[in-house]
Amino acid sequence: MSTPRGFRDRREASLLTLVGELPELVKNLITAEIDAAKKWATRTGKDAGVVGLWFVLALFVLFWTLPAIGAFTVIGLSSWMAPWLAALILVVLGLLLVVIFALLGMLRVKRMKNRENPAKAIKADAQIVKDVADEF
Repeated sequence: MSTPRGFRDRREASLLTLVGELPELVKNLITAEIDAAKKWATRTGKDAGVVGLWFVLALFVLFWTLPAIGAFTVIGLSSWMAPWLAALILVVLGLLLVVIFALLGMLRVKRMKNRENPAKAIKADAQIVKDVADEF
């Protein structure tokens, strides 16, 4: 009797036959999981590339829009004050934002450096297992 998807009926198989087939089943399971992981990585990589492209395009448009926003701000402020003072205020505000963003980035880098490295964690776990094995 044939079963769906090529599986055979194992109701009549003995225990030794089933145990003998176990390594092949495990190998097939591992192979299927690796193939699924490869497909997932390929699909995710492609999607990440497309997302990256959209972000690059958004940054390109923003790069050319910021000078227009700056000119608009200077022109708007120059209706209340001297044009040189309006431009100076905009430059100081921009430099202040640059310093704040750089400090936030440095804090993030410092926090990243304090994070536990997965390779170090695996090494520590292996050392613990080795120490326990040496006790026996």
